[in-house]
Amino acid sequence: MMESLATASERHGHTEFFDAKPPKLEGELLEISMGPQHPSTHGVFRMNVALDGETVVKLKPVFGYLHRNHEKIAEGVSYLASMPYTDRLDYFCSLTNNWSYALAVEQLAGLNVPERAEYIRVITAELTRLINHMCLIGFLVQDMGASGTPLMYAFREREKILDLIESLTGARMMCNYMRFGGCRCDLPAGWLEQTRAVVDDFPRFLDEFENFLGSNEILMARTQGVGEVSGKLAINAGITGPMLRASGVNYDLRKVDKYGIYDRFEFRVPLGDHGDTYDRYMIRVLEMHESVHILKQALDKIPDGPIIDPKAKIRGFKPPVGECYGRIESPKGELGFYLISDGKPQPYRYRVRPPSLVNLTVLEDMCLGQKIADVVVVLGSIDIVLGEVDR
Repeated sequence: MMESLATASERHGHTEFFDAKPPKLEGELLEISMGPQHPSTHGVFRMNVALDGETVVKLKPVFGYLHRNHEKIAEGVSYLASMPYTDRLDYFCSLTNNWSYALAVEQLAGLNVPERAEYIRVITAELTRLINHMCLIGFLVQDMGASGTPLMYAFREREKILDLIESLTGARMMCNYMRFGGCRCDLPAGWLEQTRAVVDDFPRFLDEFENFLGSNEILMARTQGVGEVSGKLAINAGITGPMLRASGVNYDLRKVDKYGIYDRFEFRVPLGDHGDTYDRYMIRVLEMHESVHILKQALDKIPDGPIIDPKAKIRGFKPPVGECYGRIESPKGELGFYLISDGKPQPYRYRVRPPSLVNLTVLEDMCLGQKIADVVVVLGSIDIVLGEVDR
């Protein structure tokens, strides 16, 4: 059809219609505000985006809508009274939030953690990692426009783990379980057997999930080469966790600091090649396989014994004068607590190092040159929770 039109045009002397390049359109940039109630923003988060057509030329993250004054409140209450507040940082990962804070106070006060409590902490932390990563993948695929099926698959498995957490701590999300020098209570009867059954069955779900999504051509087209972060940029920006490892940087605090008893377990640290959205997706999948491997080892080796240091005090707890920084590899990255004690029942200074906030700082770098539809997917791959971003 095009050849016949060209021939006819040439006969009438209108060849310039096909030879001339389309004129470059000049116009103003379109500025739009996504949020703070936009469905893609994973909470009360806002993105001010400048577009040239559909291409992102500028992006500014705006947060603070969920600020709860966590750090200042903690400086006016006892050390133990702040433990429930840590639950609200990342409400998907309250048990790892508890652990990071407990670890900081234990360093400050010189408390030891019994063997059994250390194993319980590892088990609950890796169960939390499974919850976080599977839900992140479900939300990410939903952000691409999929129906709720992948997310419901993830939530189905999440319910099994939440049932275990509820039977142990009495709560499904706001657990308030860790204590300085150990854990609040011991495992209920039959809990280890129930946990082992869930862990043994989890690889079946992972394989099903991977077959369902991993080679899906739409997911690959929407994620490969989108939102790339180089290893150099990730290091310079202080990025940690799966985002950093997706950029090829081998840094996992479970290997670097070997906090708790992680040096007793065999597990690998998956790394990406390109630092794009697909690598960030795959790193979460591979890390879930490693978490299952750690859980099986911990469940087989957990000893009997006390679950809290007998020297730990609940009332009148006053760490000696000093300062410390305790950190762990939370599911989203390095979660740290910086504490200064002046010898009083309340911390003189209490500061949180939240991975969601730090990882969010490279959002503009990831989105420049991408289409507006890709911004939603890139944000979803960072894995933020606004309770942790704003505090």
